[in-house]
Amino acid sequence: MSASMREAFACGLIKAAKQNKDVVVLAADLRNSLQLNEFVENSPRRFIEVGIAEQNLVTVASGMAAMGKIPFAGSYAVFSPGRNWEQIRTTICLNNLPVKIIGSHAGVNVGPDGATHQMLEDIALMRVLPNMVVIAPGDAIEAEQVALAMADDPRPNYVRLPRSDSPIIFDKSHKFEIGKAYILRPGRDVTLLGTGTMSAQLLSAAEKLAKKIDCEVIHIPTIKPLDVKTILKSVKKTGLVVTAEEHQIAGGFGSTIAELLADTIPTPILRIGIDDEFGQSGTPDELLDYYGLTAEHIVRQIKGFL
Repeated sequence: MSASMREAFACGLIKAAKQNKDVVVLAADLRNSLQLNEFVENSPRRFIEVGIAEQNLVTVASGMAAMGKIPFAGSYAVFSPGRNWEQIRTTICLNNLPVKIIGSHAGVNVGPDGATHQMLEDIALMRVLPNMVVIAPGDAIEAEQVALAMADDPRPNYVRLPRSDSPIIFDKSHKFEIGKAYILRPGRDVTLLGTGTMSAQLLSAAEKLAKKIDCEVIHIPTIKPLDVKTILKSVKKTGLVVTAEEHQIAGGFGSTIAELLADTIPTPILRIGIDDEFGQSGTPDELLDYYGLTAEHIVRQIKGFL
């Protein structure tokens, strides 16, 4: 079963607004794409449309945060943080204000819109910023909870959301916490670390490999700060690491893990992602297959790595 993380996150925003009167939402002429219509119907005076002006989007949000509000500022990830990174850096992170950046339509799953709208560099851009929390939920159940957790967190936050529906990997008992990783499948031969949409692909790959290779699959929705304890405990057991992300390999989630291992327990690592290329037009399934991000491709890469 699959479901939309965008819709689920928007449902979480409605709940967050009911729980906290300071939650407000801003958008850059993309309220439909961000699935915010129901939020606007429920809380019209707590929604601000700034138009196609992403730099203004985050500077207005930073001003509202300085006055005590908890602003969620949403756009396509290719425009925010792609177009307004300097404003995020200077007006939000430098002042450590609790602005929540929603980067929607991240990854190649955006499909026919092509390279100009397929943001593959946002993890690298956002994780380097001091004070910024970086989150990539694994499914719709988690995405709804992410919105609530972000509203309660006092730091700047960034969440990347896919356009396409994603497989459900959690049940209703799942409890998301910022900074926590989740073991989806215990194993002893190799540690598979995924974030965002790729955790489902890793779980499927592990099931296909189960007869010959015992994979431990860990979903890491919080890329910054990392759950170092959970990651290192698994790596010490298996001695091998594979990461997967719908993002450039350079500077992204896999690089975050490689840096951690280099600083603690140097370990052989295979990083799966987009290898120094832009996206292109196609269906989401065609593009995931072309860039080697499906479970079938991941199985072959893991076998070659081992």
